[in-house]
Amino acid sequence: MSVPTQGPGLDGARHTADEVRGSSIGELLRQVTTDLSTLMRQEVELAKAEIREEGRKAGKAAGLFGGAGFGGYMVALFLSLALWAGLSNVMDAGWAALIVAVVWGAVAAVLYSKARQHARRVRGLAQTSDSVQRIPDALKPRPEGVTR
Repeated sequence: MSVPTQGPGLDGARHTADEVRGSSIGELLRQVTTDLSTLMRQEVELAKAEIREEGRKAGKAAGLFGGAGFGGYMVALFLSLALWAGLSNVMDAGWAALIVAVVWGAVAAVLYSKARQHARRVRGLAQTSDSVQRIPDALKPRPEGVTR
């Protein structure tokens, strides 16, 4: 009987039922552990490649956001100077500067308040913590059962 088993292994070889029957348990376990080890290495390499690619994309986006933030800062700065200059036409320049500073202080206070509300909603890694707690007891180390 030369019917192939489930399909090619990670090494690309197809094993027939007779080959599997003729192998010892130790040999079969060695092949399984070798295949699992190769699979895990391949998965780790794939994850590394994906992380590098996504990291590059995130880096570019962060740079563009930084540029946009700087542009927004410059707009706010020059609008503030224009407001100061405009107000100084109807009042003393010192009072005009104080009014502009108070307006920016109010904006900063509102933004701080919003940021604090959002920061309080951060709860950590709830899903990861939950999944780690579900690891079967068989996989957790038990120092009292270890013999040398």
